Amino acid sequence: MGNTVTCCVSPESSPKLPSRQPAERLEELETSTEVSDDNTLPYLQHISDREVPDELAFESNPSDHARASTIFLYKSQTDVRDKRKSNHINHISHVSPGQLSKKYSSCSTIFIDDNTVSQPNLKSTIKCVTLAIYYHIKNRDSDRSLDIFDENLHPLSKEPLPGDYSRVDPEHKVIYRFVRTLFSAAQLTAECAIVTLVYLERLLTYAELDICPCNWKRIVLGAILLASKVWDDQAVWNVDYCQILKEITVEDMNEMERQFLELLQFNINVPASVYAKYYFDLRQLADDNNLSFPLEPLDNQRAKKLEAISRLCEDKYKDLCKASMRRSCSADNLIGVRHTNAVLS
Repeated sequence: MGNTVTCCVSPESSPKLPSRQPAERLEELETSTEVSDDNTLPYLQHISDREVPDELAFESNPSDHARASTIFLYKSQTDVRDKRKSNHINHISHVSPGQLSKKYSSCSTIFIDDNTVSQPNLKSTIKCVTLAIYYHIKNRDSDRSLDIFDENLHPLSKEPLPGDYSRVDPEHKVIYRFVRTLFSAAQLTAECAIVTLVYLERLLTYAELDICPCNWKRIVLGAILLASKVWDDQAVWNVDYCQILKEITVEDMNEMERQFLELLQFNINVPASVYAKYYFDLRQLADDNNLSFPLEPLDNQRAKKLEAISRLCEDKYKDLCKASMRRSCSADNLIGVRHTNAVLS
């Protein structure tokens, strides 16, 4: 204590280092330990330099952190801005952009949808998830892929692929039809679709891959296969998918599942906060692209049901508050306070 040389810094270094960017810190994590000029004391990195900063972790793994922005929502912003600009130009030129089908609540009628974070609507959720996949393919950075996901090497059907299959991006309706067929045949839930998107983005981040025209079907199939086993109580077996996709073999499904798990580093945990983030970002994506959820007017029966659910949640909240009260607060419940005369000496 009090020496100018410590075990953590060299004599030439200053204990107060200027702030660096996350990329610079990550490069320092990969460098080896250096030796100082006097060859007497080894230079040891400060602990703050060895730890990966939070902002870098959020940017690298958005499917693991609730505060990080989802990749699909970021990739869709370019198209959303172009659509808003086009609608603004059409509005100025007095050209109708189309019939408005969105419903709005009034004093006499309240419109609500049946899509909640705990019970999403299946059809609407699949539309949003496939739209997110569409933006992943359309606005991809490059064409990085692996052989296990390449449909040219592992086709899903015996029909030959078109010559431009690897160069033409699929339309949203093609992706929706493929995913909708799998979910209908396997009787999967809407929650499974959201988890599928989480695993897909986690794969792209961990393995540093891009979803492109030649691999999107097999990547989506692998994500659905894994999500159905993790989320649903009665998971669909690999052989069941072979009944849906007639030309694929069980050995191929098993190998794809094994490599998918290895690329995810066996991280199949989806926290509730991450699930909720993806759900609300999907709703934001639907709102940006004019994908309306089915709205129905609020009737008496449903109003009573919502009131009962609200009362139940309120009762649970009160019970939690009572359980967390300190014992010292019990004096507030005393009835009557006795007053005594002061004794002056």
